[in-house]
Amino acid sequence: MNKENYSEVSQFVFLGLSTYRTMQHFLLAISTVFYVTIVLGNLLVVFTVTFNSNLHSPMYFFLANLSFIDFCLSTLTVPKMISDLYTGYRIISFQGCVVQMFGLHVLGGSEMVLLMAMALDRYVAICKPLHYLAVMNLQMCVLLLFGAWVIGLIHSVAQLAFVVHLPFCGPNEIDSFYCDLPWFIKLACTDTYRMGFMITANSGFISMGTFFLLIISYIYILVTVWKRSSDGLSKALSILSAHITVVVLFFGPCIFVYMWPFPTVSVDKFLAILDFLITPILNPIIYALRNKDMKVAMKRLSIQLLHLRKIS
Repeated sequence: MNKENYSEVSQFVFLGLSTYRTMQHFLLAISTVFYVTIVLGNLLVVFTVTFNSNLHSPMYFFLANLSFIDFCLSTLTVPKMISDLYTGYRIISFQGCVVQMFGLHVLGGSEMVLLMAMALDRYVAICKPLHYLAVMNLQMCVLLLFGAWVIGLIHSVAQLAFVVHLPFCGPNEIDSFYCDLPWFIKLACTDTYRMGFMITANSGFISMGTFFLLIISYIYILVTVWKRSSDGLSKALSILSAHITVVVLFFGPCIFVYMWPFPTVSVDKFLAILDFLITPILNPIIYALRNKDMKVAMKRLSIQLLHLRKIS
């Protein structure tokens, strides 16, 4: 087909999670409740850490930023899904699709690096406690956060720089509720084998490599603590179990979507729900509600907000 004969695609149609109206009503109710919970839970963590001076430490600094990224990730996809389920209008413009993919990969890449920064923080705190304040100072924390956003931006630009110039002439249906590169490039009117390999190398191998690096680092921390004192192992395991759970929940779907050679639509949709509706709810629960200082601080903030509301 000659390039001049392409009829340019200006919008895409989401097929969504289900075609049955009853199921759509159920998904609408569930996703709305979950999204409200995500917003309230993650923003509560952000505000609690921001306004409580007792929580101005590296661990809580990274936790607040993790909650902010989770909030943004859900906000990029879930409100659109809720709107589509309510109105039945499941259309997104070409530009909107590109912006959604750009945002998802910036945030995803940033969260990947942020989880590595959190692993570094736990390593220094557990294995080098006497050097903790010297190593994990404010300058180092800001530098790690800045690096996370820069790497996320580079990762996203590197992927989209070539994809946005692909020719699209139809079909324009995406069997999901959001845009992502594996489904996007399949709609291009050209051979995208090399492009698919590049995406796998960029997102898949990096996700898998980072995942195993994090798991190895946590195992190293546990072995180091065990060699020092068997009594400290249970405490370290209790602290790190939350981090390991979050790492598995974040990297599992990424590795499956980009690396699994036999993708199925139903599994991809389930993993998408896990990524954008389940994990952002679990992160505040795993980190915050298991932490005594966070629970006390969140309770105080809630009381203060209620008091201010009564005054106004």
